[in-house]
Amino acid sequence: MITKQSTVAGSAAAFCCRSLWEAERANMVGNPRFGRRVRELREEKRRTDPTFSLRQFAEAVGISPTFLSKVETGEFNPPAPDKIKKMAELLRVDPDELLALAGKVDPELPEIIQDNPRAMASFLRTAREMELSTKEIEALTRRIRKKKG
Repeated sequence: MITKQSTVAGSAAAFCCRSLWEAERANMVGNPRFGRRVRELREEKRRTDPTFSLRQFAEAVGISPTFLSKVETGEFNPPAPDKIKKMAELLRVDPDELLALAGKVDPELPEIIQDNPRAMASFLRTAREMELSTKEIEALTRRIRKKKG
């Protein structure tokens, strides 16, 4: 027997399920640029190394092949930073490149900044204020490493 109360309860359940589905879908928005880049790099490697098939690469990274496929097509968001760093290692690219494409930063960076917050923040702000180019920052990094090494 359908009552007004059961209709209201049914409507609430439908709304709740729809809201959960929409929330879940929002988490699966994806990142097509990241996905395209990973697929491009993986396919390039696969031309000469069969271990870069989608299935084998996913297993080496520690994610499911289905998840990797959906990441590469831009249906799902990129994986966690540690998985992205593993991808970069296997693909032999700079992990910061892939992390940046994913909209993430290396988890060790906040720790580095927290170890010396004033100096690191000042250094980063100064580099930005001075509008240092990528080449200038890389040259500065090389000079610092050379001096320390």
